[in-house]
Amino acid sequence: MIEISREVADALGRRGPVVALETTLVAHGFPPGEGLAVGLDAEGRVREAGATPATVGVLDGAVRIGLSAAELERFTAEARKVGPRDLAACVVQGAVGATTAGGTLAACRVAGIGFMATGGIGGVHRGERLDISADLGELARTEALVVCSGVKSLLNVPATAELLETLGVPVLGFSTDELPLFYTTAGGPPVSARVDSAEEAARVARTHWQLGRHSALVLAQAPPKSLDDVEPLIEQALAEAEERGVAGPAVTPFVLSFLHEASGGRTLKVNRDLVLANAELAAQVAVAYAGEGPA
Repeated sequence: MIEISREVADALGRRGPVVALETTLVAHGFPPGEGLAVGLDAEGRVREAGATPATVGVLDGAVRIGLSAAELERFTAEARKVGPRDLAACVVQGAVGATTAGGTLAACRVAGIGFMATGGIGGVHRGERLDISADLGELARTEALVVCSGVKSLLNVPATAELLETLGVPVLGFSTDELPLFYTTAGGPPVSARVDSAEEAARVARTHWQLGRHSALVLAQAPPKSLDDVEPLIEQALAEAEERGVAGPAVTPFVLSFLHEASGGRTLKVNRDLVLANAELAAQVAVAYAGEGPA
């Protein structure tokens, strides 16, 4: 049910640095064709920083950890969006499943991968209806450091930060005292601690786990370029989604598509740049962690 590529297995076997990457951004995070290029470029950034990329997805009745370029091409917009609850059904039914951050973390826990990069994590949705991403449950139970640009900005970021605190998940700011708002560098709630180097982040992660804490850590890095006028567009996108009856897992890809079009492509560029920057930082932390020796 779980197939780990030889390259990833070899790296894990020698305790080398490995960084997990999701496939939802490939299938649903960008316009058709763009996601594949971003996924391949993210793997390239991981390699350039000295780590092994382990892109995760469901193919041919198995959770695959480490994908070839040809395999990555199969994650089109028709792929299922697969969170932790969906993995078993997707495997049994032989569907192509693009893993979310939470789905990828679930695979990390089984494979023993301690580092992951993504764009933004899920969380508590805006509005009166209770809607909380399964990413948070996986963050609470998986020993991994997740590099992101904060919580997806279409969500209730303060409420998500509060829930992460309740779950005991540290939120570290990389050279920032505030949680980035995905497209925007400032304005988020305060982080639980600031770190200013990959080495410091690696030491905090190691100490967290040595103290018997079995949760993930979030390492939030501001986007390379801030879009400070995006909030009105997000509100428009959410209103449009509600009017059309878009709900559940379909909301995020709908909003991303709306923002890409409404911003004239500016959000698309920021999204791409932050995904690549986060992949690079995750690799740097993984390399620093591996360089410290066994826990």
